[in-house]
Amino acid sequence: MDAKRSMSELQEKIGYRFKNEELLFEALSHSSFANENRERNSNERLEFLGDSVLSIVVSDYIFKHFSHIPEGELSKLRASLVCENALFEFSKTIDLGKYILLGKGEELTGGRERPSIVSDAFEAVIAAIYLDGGMDTAREYVLSFIPDNITPKGSNAFHDYKTILQEVIQRNPEEKIIYFLKGESGPDHDKHFTVQVMLNNNVIGEGSGRSKKAAEQSAAKEALELMGIRP
Repeated sequence: MDAKRSMSELQEKIGYRFKNEELLFEALSHSSFANENRERNSNERLEFLGDSVLSIVVSDYIFKHFSHIPEGELSKLRASLVCENALFEFSKTIDLGKYILLGKGEELTGGRERPSIVSDAFEAVIAAIYLDGGMDTAREYVLSFIPDNITPKGSNAFHDYKTILQEVIQRNPEEKIIYFLKGESGPDHDKHFTVQVMLNNNVIGEGSGRSKKAAEQSAAKEALELMGIRP
């Protein structure tokens, strides 16, 4: 896939169209790629900025939504949402690893699937969105990945219920699941979505959330529970 088409495809997945696509290109440029293409900048500076944007957005969100818990528990919850493992899981929902620009060596040694590389690129993309579209746009993007069912202990911070459900369904190749947007409500800055997950045209789960992705995760979780599976 050529770079322009790749950038366009990723923008569709993240739900944001860049005014300056060069920012996205830089966010996806691993240092190994930049070293082989001297005219390119790596994503390390953007990663630095993205880490700060991510931290303030998540801190603001949990501060407002968990007003009853002390600072120590807030810190633990934030850590569970901004750690490498969490960011790697979030990245999988948009197949971010597929779009990262790597040097030949990193490509050959599986860099595209390495959590450290992918999670760093995830933070760099956050920074690119912040620089291109402002803080409100960056906040909307970050919060689209935060599950609605997180707990103060962070125990459910980054379960990928959709992937688990897909793996269960794939045991029977003839079966097929789809996610259907049942409805949405609320103003643009506080949307609420309801999604149904369907197996062969039968509803097997329903969920809601502040983003379509979160609602899909919630619907998949309900479907798994109805199947007697507790991920």
